[in-house]
Amino acid sequence: MHIHQQFYEDYHIGDSRTSLGRTITETDIVLHAGQTGDFFPHHMDAEWCQTQPFGKRIAHGTLIFSVAIGQTATQINPEAFSKGYDRLRFIKPVFIGDTIHTKVTITEAAQDKKPGYGKIVEHVEVFNQHNILVMVCDHILLAKQKTITSNP
Repeated sequence: MHIHQQFYEDYHIGDSRTSLGRTITETDIVLHAGQTGDFFPHHMDAEWCQTQPFGKRIAHGTLIFSVAIGQTATQINPEAFSKGYDRLRFIKPVFIGDTIHTKVTITEAAQDKKPGYGKIVEHVEVFNQHNILVMVCDHILLAKQKTITSNP
């Protein structure tokens, strides 16, 4: 990880980056269950899962979200900070042994209400090893402007 100064003006709609892959393990699921208290059978009971349409244990959606966002955290940018995430959706299940990678694309850039800042939206897409979309969300950033402009 390295420090990379990127101001509002340095973000361009359509720019994208893709992470390396990460395989989701049974250990990931067990640790996440312990951290969150979510021991639902969908994640923990292999026998019960065999009676369900998905047929085997699935990773917690919140685990996939956490890993995916971690995959995008490759640079420290002191000129921007996260405001949160919108439109989070779990599209398809992720199973033990699946390998996910994350693609981030800049989809919005606009003046923010806070003087001296611009709002950036990164569309986050998570794919499994078959390039099937498993999760999406929008990451909202506030980035300092190089040149301060007044809000209309």
